[in-house]
Amino acid sequence: MTTIGIIGGTGLYALEGLTQVREIKVDTPFGAPSDVLVTGKLGGAQLVFLPRHGRGHRLSPTEVPYRANVYAMKSLGAEWLVSVSSVGSMREDLHPGDMVIVDQYIDRTRMRTETFFGDGVVAHVSMAHPVCPRLAKHLAVAGRATGATVHDGGTLVCIEGPAFSTLAESRAYRAQGVDVIGMTAMPEAKLAREAELHYATVAMVTDYDCWHESEGHVTVDAVVAMLKKNGATAKKMLEHALSTVAAIPGTCGCATALGAALQTDRSVVAQERIDDLGPLVAKYYT
Repeated sequence: MTTIGIIGGTGLYALEGLTQVREIKVDTPFGAPSDVLVTGKLGGAQLVFLPRHGRGHRLSPTEVPYRANVYAMKSLGAEWLVSVSSVGSMREDLHPGDMVIVDQYIDRTRMRTETFFGDGVVAHVSMAHPVCPRLAKHLAVAGRATGATVHDGGTLVCIEGPAFSTLAESRAYRAQGVDVIGMTAMPEAKLAREAELHYATVAMVTDYDCWHESEGHVTVDAVVAMLKKNGATAKKMLEHALSTVAAIPGTCGCATALGAALQTDRSVVAQERIDDLGPLVAKYYT
C-alpha cells in the first residue's frame, strides 16, 4: 500500500472517507516532531498527517523541527510528501484563495539546520528541480477538479519570519520575479529531497503581502480568515488527489536522489552515525 505524508495545518486528518484513524508518537534522532502523527487509510493509500506548527499552533516557523518531521514521515514508510502552506501573493494575478503548485524556491532563512548530513557523512543532493513533477501535476489536476483556481508552477521565497516583510523587502522580492512568499517551505523541501521523497508544495494564497497599494497591510486577522476558506479548498483537493497517487504515471529521480549525492565511503562512517540516519541511508550503507 502506498504511504503518503501530509504536512500542513490542523484538521486535515478529518478527510472524508479516512478510516482506521490512529495517533502515533514518533521519536527521532533529531528530536520530537511537531506533534503526534495521525494515520489512516483512504482508498488504496495509507496517509500520515502532521500539523507543522503543532496542535493549537504552538511553534513559530523558526521553531518547527523540520528534520524530525521529515524523518518521522520517512520512518513510517512515506514515499510521497504533500506540503500545504499559506503564502502571500507577489503578483497581481495571484489572488487570495488561489492555489499555486510551487516548482521553485529561494531560501532566505538563516536560523535553521537544513540537512540531515554532516558529522562524518557528506551528501550533496541536487535541488535544480526541487519538487516531484509527477506529484505536482497530479495535485494541480485535482485542485481544478474541485473548482479551485490553480496556477501551475511558481517561485516561493521562504523568509525566516515570524514578522512579515518590510515594504522594501516585498518590493525587492517582486523585482526578483518571486511569485509567492512564505515562512515554512525551507528547509522542508531540501530535507524531503535528502529523504528521497516525492515532494510538492501546495501554496494557498491568503494575502498580497504589503506591496499592493490598494490592499491593506498583512494582518493576522485577515490571514486567519482566508486560512479557513483555503483549508476547506485544500481538504477537497486532497480528498480527490490522494486516493489515486499510486497510479500517477511516469518516472522521476526523487526516490534515488541520494544515489549520486552521498560522497562518504561506508568504511569511514561510524556505525552510530549510520544508525542515526537510519531509513535515509539504509539502502546505501548496509
